Amino acid sequence: MKYSLVASLILQSTVVLGELMPVHFQAPSPAHFRDVVANDTYDFGCRPVAQPTDDGMFKLAAWLSEAQIIELEKHYELDPEIKIKRSLVKRQSTAPIGAGDRFSAGTIAPKGLGTQAAGTTISSIMNLNEITSALNALASVYGVSLLTLPNKTFEGRSQVIGYVGAGTDKSKYHLYLSAGIHARERGGPDNLIYWIADLLAANKAGTGLTYGRKTYTNAQVKSILAAGIVFFPAVNPDGIAYDQKNSNLWRKNRNTRSGTSGMSVGVDLNRNFDFLWNFKKYFSADVAPASTSPSSETFAGTAAASEPETKNHVSVYSTFPKIRWFMDIHSAVGDLLYSWGDDDDQTTSSTMNFLNTAYDGKRGTVGDTAYKEYIPSQDLTNIRTVSTAMVNAMNAVGGRSYSSDQAVGLYPTSGATDDYAFSRFWQVAGANKVYGYTLEFAPSGNFYPTSSEFNTNILDTNAGFMDWALAAIKVGLE
Repeated sequence: MKYSLVASLILQSTVVLGELMPVHFQAPSPAHFRDVVANDTYDFGCRPVAQPTDDGMFKLAAWLSEAQIIELEKHYELDPEIKIKRSLVKRQSTAPIGAGDRFSAGTIAPKGLGTQAAGTTISSIMNLNEITSALNALASVYGVSLLTLPNKTFEGRSQVIGYVGAGTDKSKYHLYLSAGIHARERGGPDNLIYWIADLLAANKAGTGLTYGRKTYTNAQVKSILAAGIVFFPAVNPDGIAYDQKNSNLWRKNRNTRSGTSGMSVGVDLNRNFDFLWNFKKYFSADVAPASTSPSSETFAGTAAASEPETKNHVSVYSTFPKIRWFMDIHSAVGDLLYSWGDDDDQTTSSTMNFLNTAYDGKRGTVGDTAYKEYIPSQDLTNIRTVSTAMVNAMNAVGGRSYSSDQAVGLYPTSGATDDYAFSRFWQVAGANKVYGYTLEFAPSGNFYPTSSEFNTNILDTNAGFMDWALAAIKVGLE
């Protein structure tokens, strides 16, 4: 059924950068957004998510060009219920990108906010070189192990991950976190690196950690480290470098082989993983969980795992074969998503699953009965238990409100990191079961945070990571 967006298209009071501007659609129900999210020329961030508002409505964040906004204004100009508001903030209000190298070529360790006095702030977002320098500093100061992944990016960059806490036996590592897969989602690598730095500093000093109103003991710090942490701070370094140089809300990698200049460059790495990647085959023709157009922000690439960054991300599971819990760090919505992302969850029919070819062409229509994705009931309980703990922790920090939802939400996705992580158990022989999550930190619609938001994001996410890890340990690492 089609809806006529009895709604508002509201440009959020936030920064305008490059050609895209953050907007909010508002409507009485999530179903009203179904038609607009089917348009793959519109940019809905990591994935379209409808959130409730205080006035009983729902909002949907998007990033649109001036031409797209004008098009929508014309479409709704005769509808008295639709309002369009524009409130722009100067670019200078955003947190700056760091200049130079605050970690002095890997000799000065990063210091997170959890080990410092309340009110301490970090003045700038790490530039790409500083992310590398921070990794080297964690290795030189705290003994974090580093591993160079096998594939170089399109622009020739090597990718390095860190692992810490469980010694040299890679089968003892159970937690895996990654960030920076979407280049414009600023602060993700910082959130992850500063959390690792906090854990190591507190462990060394024999102290706990404090994030706003959330506190943690040294015993909890030690238990998280003992679970073994693998961390990948910059999944998309080419894109990050480009976005930091141009401030144009760049999302994809920088692979030029599939397109032309401008927005036709690049693949959306979070649609490139081998989970129902060939969406035209697996999904209903009425939905578009990704795109085959190189000009789209959700271009899935030329094949599953076609990109070196994707291959590197996947290789971590083979290197650390007992990973049980995975977190992919994104912005900017304010929620935590869990599997599945291709359709509604169901726990009763095990044959109705993503590997069953009988359901090809039927997946992805949220709310219907033709297909729902099977998830074992105990797995769903485990996933929800941990997601609830994490969201409660972030809400308790005192900065802002977060929610937890199934990843499919308003509209399906294919080829995403979280679903790929969970699907491996069924489609890769001998693979460990991995519970996958996507965190969308920060205020809704703001990829380029202000300095205040940047520091609040660190507090929120780091408390969230703590309770995510603690709850995962309680549910089980094996």
